[in-house]
Amino acid sequence: MSSVPAAPLDAPPGQPKKAATAAWIGSALEYYDFFIYGSAAALIFPEVFFDESDPATATLLSLATFGVAYAARPVGALFLGHFGDRLGRKKIMVFTLVLMGLSTFLIGCLPTRDQVGTLAPVLLVLCRVLQGISAAGEQASANSMTLEHAPPNRRGFFTSFTLSGTQGGQLLATLVFIPVAALPDDQLLSWGWRVPFWLSIGVAVVGYVIRRTLEETPAFTQQTRSEGVVKLPLAVLLREHWADVLRVIAGALIASVSTIFTVWALAYGTSDAVGLSRSSMLWVGALANLVALGAIPAWAVLSDRIGRRPVYLIGAAGSAVMMFVYLWAISTGSYPLVLVLGILTFGVVYSAANGIWPSFYGEMFSTRVRLSGMAIGTQIGFAVAGFAVTFAAQIAGPGGDDWSAVALFTAALCVPPVLAALTARETHRIPTELLGERASREKAGRETVAA
Repeated sequence: MSSVPAAPLDAPPGQPKKAATAAWIGSALEYYDFFIYGSAAALIFPEVFFDESDPATATLLSLATFGVAYAARPVGALFLGHFGDRLGRKKIMVFTLVLMGLSTFLIGCLPTRDQVGTLAPVLLVLCRVLQGISAAGEQASANSMTLEHAPPNRRGFFTSFTLSGTQGGQLLATLVFIPVAALPDDQLLSWGWRVPFWLSIGVAVVGYVIRRTLEETPAFTQQTRSEGVVKLPLAVLLREHWADVLRVIAGALIASVSTIFTVWALAYGTSDAVGLSRSSMLWVGALANLVALGAIPAWAVLSDRIGRRPVYLIGAAGSAVMMFVYLWAISTGSYPLVLVLGILTFGVVYSAANGIWPSFYGEMFSTRVRLSGMAIGTQIGFAVAGFAVTFAAQIAGPGGDDWSAVALFTAALCVPPVLAALTARETHRIPTELLGERASREKAGRETVAA
């Protein structure tokens, strides 16, 4: 059992805001890169990298490559989580940024199937795996950095910047893809699709400069000085926090809402069964993400006041219901209805869970295993969420238009996050230095009895 610091840990002046800014920019780049791929997988890659003589199979294979990165993420989480808890949060944040920027740029340079045959999709999958490894450590390291720098009574707000950055990256990815998708097909399929991947280099340079100037967190520094780092964080994690790891895995399935909304619904809305244009569906995602930029910190501030659990439950249970409504709206072909319900579903309701999980999950673990706990727990859950798109494409039937089956599937994936939140302890008032420690649990139990 680790010792408890005698006094609260204070971050140097300005570091909480700087850490939040670094997390926002880094996450924006990571998920710009990640969701640029999602848009391309739904709209372009079936024709560029796969056999276009069988459009249905080509689309299915393209969406499967989207899920490949999620399969790689648990492996990346084991590696990056281990070194993040041994070497510090800052080093991992810099490494993930460089790896994501490089792998995304290389995707834009890949030869097509017409040029090199089956080698083209193989190279595509390889780059996608590198993206997945990078993403595995990005959010966990950024969340740990912001949580451990934040004032104790505002951890929800500061850690929400990581997810605001994620939404900002998705928004940027969508806005970049709108003019690209409007290009004539010959230009789009030859060079146009490559441009969004090349543009990631500029953001990577900015993020790298900011992250290099960050200081390590007071909590990690104190842990290193007083006890040293844990030699095998995974062993400690599974011995002392196994129940919380299971909760985070279950909770991370909520990301299925994002992947279904961002990828499958985009492919469905632009299919022959519905007939909405690529640009109009991309605008739904853009505006929903724009609203989420405001909704995420608002929900996070509320969680600092009333607790993580109630806000998270609103998002998880609400998303299960709203995905039925949104996919139904797409099936009607009514664009105003799709736009309004898309913004409400993804921009408002889903943001309640999406903006809270960085603090909710991070507060379950002690400093010595926080990055490992968040990385491993979330990435196993996210791996399932990534392949939710592939499963949805199969569940939707030969015509790809059974939206109700996909909505039911998405709602079922929201049940484990609800159960995880109901069984978790409330942590928003526990001091940062006591998070995840047995002392904090005993203190919480005494306060409950006293109340």
